[in-house]
Amino acid sequence: MKKIISVNTKKELEAFIDFPHDLYKDDPNYVPELFIAQRDLLTTHPFHKHNSLQAFLAYDDGKVTGRIAAIMNNAHNEFNKVNDGFWGFFDCVNDQETANMLFDTADKWLKGKGVDQKFIGPVNFSTNEACGLLVKGFDSPPVLMMTYNYPYYIDLIENAGFKKQIDMIAWHWEGESYSDRSVKLLDRLLERLKRSGVVIRKVNLKKFKEEAARLREVYNSAWDQNTGFVPLTDDEFDYLAKDLKLILDTDFALVAEHEGKLVGFGIALPNYNEIFKTIKRGRLLPTGILKLLFNKKKIKGIRIYALGVIDGYRKMGIEACLYATIIKEYKRKGYTNAEAGWTLENNTLINEAIKAINGDPYKTYRLYEKQI
Repeated sequence: MKKIISVNTKKELEAFIDFPHDLYKDDPNYVPELFIAQRDLLTTHPFHKHNSLQAFLAYDDGKVTGRIAAIMNNAHNEFNKVNDGFWGFFDCVNDQETANMLFDTADKWLKGKGVDQKFIGPVNFSTNEACGLLVKGFDSPPVLMMTYNYPYYIDLIENAGFKKQIDMIAWHWEGESYSDRSVKLLDRLLERLKRSGVVIRKVNLKKFKEEAARLREVYNSAWDQNTGFVPLTDDEFDYLAKDLKLILDTDFALVAEHEGKLVGFGIALPNYNEIFKTIKRGRLLPTGILKLLFNKKKIKGIRIYALGVIDGYRKMGIEACLYATIIKEYKRKGYTNAEAGWTLENNTLINEAIKAINGDPYKTYRLYEKQI
């Protein structure tokens, strides 16, 4: 017998987090999320201070067959002047009835919160975190902080009445397939920027708290026109920055300053998913932590996680310098593959810039919506 339950206990939360491990146990491209990170995201993340979430589990004859979280993102609605609801953390067996039950339950919960416009997802919690359904590029594992799902999810979601809202593109380079024109011009570009009072430097980890505060201002300014954007609060950005600091390589953490004012930044991260893939059920103890500590130097890929410049400083060559510096370090450090992602399909400026350095649009992720 099929039923949906609300997740309210520690045991139910553990079942919610662990369900994907069983669902994808035979999929060679699946990468388990770290249990402790998922638990904190769902319970103690600063998001919960001003928003709300309810997780649900689907059962069939006592066995977990699906999961979903209904998400009330007040910050998104206030910033965008809408009254939308969201869904995320969706995983399901290939059964339309189960999927429909999950979506209907999340829909009902959101209506109870007063939502009366759109039902949007998948987002975990917003576009500031992991989001989007993989709709193209199922032949390789996801990189760090990117989502992954079975191809049949597309039918489950679209048959439940959802339509495409927007696509997001992940770009790939293998070996030295990138165009190194910007690298060859880097010194000249940097000198031109310097004459305009703009310098590119590494993030200063000794003053990381101050740097993070300034990075948040740039982030909230540079991305504010993107579809689905929600400004990060001080607490949310501090939470993100603290996590990033643990895996940050300062050679790939760059800021652009104009006479002391931060106007842009570019951050690439080692692809820790290469290690997470080997950590059974996302548990760091007893052996996962050792894999994490001793295999860091074996990582072969990077993800260009975020790169943006505030309005008024675009088209000066800052973006090209940030990319070129990352490419230069990628080559120097001996990495063999890179991903830049994601970018919105309608962000022509950045997409054309990535195409110009031979980026391959190898994966596509999609946000869906329907009237609630």
